[in-house]
Amino acid sequence: MGVFVFLPLILPLTAWPVARLAEQHLHPRTATRLLTVLAVVLALCSTVCLALVMVVGTAQLPGNPLPDGWSDPEVRAAVPYDEIVGKAAIPALCAVVVACARTMRRHGRVRRQAHQALAGLRGTEVAVLPDAVPYAYALPPGGRRGGGPASRGAGRGRVVVTTALLDRLRPAERRALFAHERAHLAARHDRFLLAVQLAARANPFLRPLRTAVAYTAERWADEEAARTIGSRRTVARAIGTAALVSRGTPLPTLAGLAAPGPVPRRVAALLGPAPAVHDWPPVFTAVGLAAWGAAAGTAVSAMSSANAAVTMVLILHAATPL
Repeated sequence: MGVFVFLPLILPLTAWPVARLAEQHLHPRTATRLLTVLAVVLALCSTVCLALVMVVGTAQLPGNPLPDGWSDPEVRAAVPYDEIVGKAAIPALCAVVVACARTMRRHGRVRRQAHQALAGLRGTEVAVLPDAVPYAYALPPGGRRGGGPASRGAGRGRVVVTTALLDRLRPAERRALFAHERAHLAARHDRFLLAVQLAARANPFLRPLRTAVAYTAERWADEEAARTIGSRRTVARAIGTAALVSRGTPLPTLAGLAAPGPVPRRVAALLGPAPAVHDWPPVFTAVGLAAWGAAAGTAVSAMSSANAAVTMVLILHAATPL
């Protein structure tokens, strides 16, 4: 395997340029999908290679449950500086697993609590809460199915908004708010946000992509809301008003009108012309070159991790006593 086993750990750096440029030059729908795919693939590749290195480190520990042959010099020679990086990979991979598990657990807990809190309300797509704190967010469908009111409420997505926020918006701005949140539900933006959140937990080098997707997902919903109500300026006013009074969303993986993302940039984008739709950015542009660079880095990462995995399996198979 040589040094190739380490490449997927640092190749997420190749996606940094496109993470920044995609926010500015790509249609937000294209940017969200592109950056999410890049983040997920790069995170999986780096985690696979980290696990392979951890196997070498674990095999060196006294009393480990692995076959004795896995600590042979031939196996350890497959990883450069095996004594150092092999043992360092053990706590690193444990930290990745714990961080991802905590993110998933918190995400599931907040969604369950939100659905349970709405169980007693009338079963419509919009849930208006009599709360003095202004906020709104899109609550995606839950995984529970059944006959109880909590199960029925968890089976579909709902727009959650408080009376405090509605009181601060004009009628046209309320329509923009509902169109924005419905766009989040229709496109299942929570899945994109959760995917990049987990990817950033798996590899810290992917945090710029997480930040970028949090912004582009909101911009995607902004554009859908502007198309639905027919006024980009009204959506911009609704965002600005909600940002001034709202406390945001209860979880980064849930989407809302006022968070996340730099609100002034979103308002400025809505006050300008609608972005052009491209499935892939033109090659001879800055964002096009950045996208191809990130795609190349992702391809190299995938090939490196696949090669490392196959090589390690063959080496361990040969070293395992019959």
